[in-house]
Amino acid sequence: MINIQDKVVVIMGASSGIGEATTRKLAEEGAKLVIAARREERLEAIANALPSADISIAVADVTKEEEVQAVIDLAVEKHGRVDVPI
Repeated sequence: MINIQDKVVVIMGASSGIGEATTRKLAEEGAKLVIAARREERLEAIANALPSADISIAVADVTKEEEVQAVIDLAVEKHGRVDVPI
């Protein structure tokens, strides 16, 4: 398995389903996460459920290019790079 610890991962659609499961798994593996979706309350609940994880949240609609770019910009601002966009 690839070592994901300290990699900067951006996850779009992270508020439920596969996005949420991926967030939880990568948080366990020590990734630095920037998670985004339209439902801010769900993102906050996920981040709060993983208090030891390095998680930033952003409200964004994946169908809107400028909102996706803002999520990438947040990751770069906070961590200096994006290693894995999901």
